[in-house]
Amino acid sequence: MSVEAESWQGVPLAPPDSIFKLTATYKADTFPNKVNLGVGAYRDDNNKPWVLPVIKKATKILLNDETLDHEYLPITGLPEFTSAAAKLILGSSSPAIQENRAVSVQTISGTGANHLGALFLSRFYSWGDAPKRVYLSKPTWANHQAIFKNVGIEPVDYPYYDPKTIGLDYSGFIGALESAPARSVFLLHACAHNPTGVDPTAEQWAAIAEVFLKKNHYAFFDCAYQGFASGDLDKDAAAVRYFVDKGVALLVCQSFAKNAGLYGERVGALHLVSKTKDAADRVKSQMSVLQRSEISNPPSHGARLVSLILNDGGLFEEWKADIRTMAGRIIDMRKELYRLLTEELKTPGNWDHIVNQIGMFSFTGISEAQSKALTEKAHIYLTTNGRISMAGLNGSNVRYFAENLDKVVRGTL
Repeated sequence: MSVEAESWQGVPLAPPDSIFKLTATYKADTFPNKVNLGVGAYRDDNNKPWVLPVIKKATKILLNDETLDHEYLPITGLPEFTSAAAKLILGSSSPAIQENRAVSVQTISGTGANHLGALFLSRFYSWGDAPKRVYLSKPTWANHQAIFKNVGIEPVDYPYYDPKTIGLDYSGFIGALESAPARSVFLLHACAHNPTGVDPTAEQWAAIAEVFLKKNHYAFFDCAYQGFASGDLDKDAAAVRYFVDKGVALLVCQSFAKNAGLYGERVGALHLVSKTKDAADRVKSQMSVLQRSEISNPPSHGARLVSLILNDGGLFEEWKADIRTMAGRIIDMRKELYRLLTEELKTPGNWDHIVNQIGMFSFTGISEAQSKALTEKAHIYLTTNGRISMAGLNGSNVRYFAENLDKVVRGTL
């Protein structure tokens, strides 16, 4: 008698990813004035995906380069990409780079960098007798929870967002750093915090770094929006560079999905700063082993595009201009939404957070019931925690959104 193959009937049905489900529902909606404020991807003022002009130019250059082939990259990635990416986030004059203490590995965008960084810590961080834990801001990017759980590290929340002020819970944040056991791992959003759009000030970052040093904590930086927060690549890297200069132990996850518009190319890097070059060599050897076992080696096309832009002075300046275009449009939408709510509609409540928050996302401060009402009655698609993607707003729909936000706040929608 043959044995029946495993039927997998015991496997539980997982719920669909909330963001991708939201996008699919939006696409199926036939309402003419529908608005998608859920997707974390830049859209131009015509609500279309935008291929950066510098990416188009770089693509043409690569297409006409007869020296290129499709052979495997090294396990840790395209060297000219990883070295340039490290300089972009750490700064070309960073002591970590000058002293060869930075380990850089090409990853499958920021998600892959988070995973590889988490996997490396789970294997090699000196946890001692303490449980493997990572402190994540409440709230944070939803995927952070799953990434750390998958490698056996328990996520623990730390206070970050204050719903009363729709801003940073600075005292709660500092209190969590002070009370956590020494040598705890804290995940920090380098800029343009996802999902709140709330960042510490430069002075607050300095105080946070002091507690890291005092408690000997480890900083796990996630940087998915360099350039998107302010339009200035250097300004958005300031927190990371400050921590490196102060000697805080850290790693940085870096993505080029947003700031280069290369969402589908999955271009990212992981940078780990060590105390010595010898330690860095050891770290890189183990990173290579982990990477080899999971993806063998990373894809080449996106990395070549970014490498070309980062290593060519003219293209780099064009890229910075493209970044300013994207960041500037988002900032303009913040200003217009704020103007509509406060000057024209005189919507109840304080809406200063719309212009005080930064980056692609904004926490509106509305309730789950109000968020659902916007989706169900006005066909405005946003996450149920009230987070909106500012990139989804444009000259054609910002008034429609503001008017319906006003209605839902007044209870008249």
